[in-house]
Amino acid sequence: MDVGGGSGNTAKGIAEAFPHMDCTVFDLTHVVSDLQGSMGTGLAMIIHTEFKIAWGQGIPDVIQKHGKPMTLSELVSALPIHPSKAQYVHRLMRILVHSGFFSQQNLNGVHNQEAYSLTQSTRLLLKDNPWSVRPLLLLVLDPVLTKPWDCLSTWFRNDDRNAFSVAHEKTLWEYAGQDASLNNLFNEAMASDSILASKLVVSKCKGIFDGVNSLVDVGGGLGTMAKGIAEAFPDMNCTVFDLPHVVSDLQGGKNLKYVGGDMFEAVPPADALLLKWVLHDWSDEDCVKILKRCKQAIASKGQQKAGKVIIIDMVRENQNGDEGSIETQLLFDLEMMVAASGMERNEKEWAKLFFDAGFLNYKIHPVLGTRALIELYP
Repeated sequence: MDVGGGSGNTAKGIAEAFPHMDCTVFDLTHVVSDLQGSMGTGLAMIIHTEFKIAWGQGIPDVIQKHGKPMTLSELVSALPIHPSKAQYVHRLMRILVHSGFFSQQNLNGVHNQEAYSLTQSTRLLLKDNPWSVRPLLLLVLDPVLTKPWDCLSTWFRNDDRNAFSVAHEKTLWEYAGQDASLNNLFNEAMASDSILASKLVVSKCKGIFDGVNSLVDVGGGLGTMAKGIAEAFPDMNCTVFDLPHVVSDLQGGKNLKYVGGDMFEAVPPADALLLKWVLHDWSDEDCVKILKRCKQAIASKGQQKAGKVIIIDMVRENQNGDEGSIETQLLFDLEMMVAASGMERNEKEWAKLFFDAGFLNYKIHPVLGTRALIELYP
């Protein structure tokens, strides 16, 4: 499932690389309505709420464990709900079936004996699915991240950096550093995204790693992206670099290690540095600071050939008229504004950051759907 996949370019690339995989594009209703026919814009938030309730109650995993289509009475009996709420389960399932999260059939041809099954998209949201993107969806729908949207009006009238700070009186990063639940959910969400991203990058952009003997994944979280690269290139030394509270309990491997630190202070040296979904979290001023530290890191290796920085992020409106993908990028831009004082940038805005940080050249590879891979050279 490509979460926030717009018109589906990324999913199409994955489907081509892995023909045995069933791919689903999941986005706001008004984004995908022209592609597959759907309900109006006003119901998108309701569907997302119903989705969160279903997964919060564990409905998909209950049906999966059952091992065959599950009747309504069987489902109600298996769910941890109050008896007085049993009568409402069929209404929840009705909209989720309509939205494509579950399929419904008459059991043994008996009318009104309904049974529910998982769809291919739902299977990508199961707890035990190695390709699961469940954490990413749960993060987006978590009250900690939805509450700031209710504070936008207040934010526009004061000088707080973002609406998240208005809602919680601290930044997203301060909150995550103090709240183990959000910290774990955030890192798990980034990890779930990185499973598919690493496969796609290695498959479609393998040449960017030619001549790279060492790589540091800056802000690499749990290290899922770096692990994928380390497995594909066993002779490459890979390092996951993130805040100490993120990596302190993580164990490395043969060609993978974890280092704690602050990217605003210093970055470990390497032939190549990777910044996946990092810079869009930060203001222009902060991005320049990060990039300057990265430039110092690739220059301090002492190699004759200069290193490079590899960025995986959105290049806004770089979709050749693909309105669905552009709208997805603009929605992510608002999310960055609300949650983290960041933004999704177009090529001109990216170029200004690069040159302000002292880099001389860059190359954009628009091969990741709504996101792109950028090679940055000193």
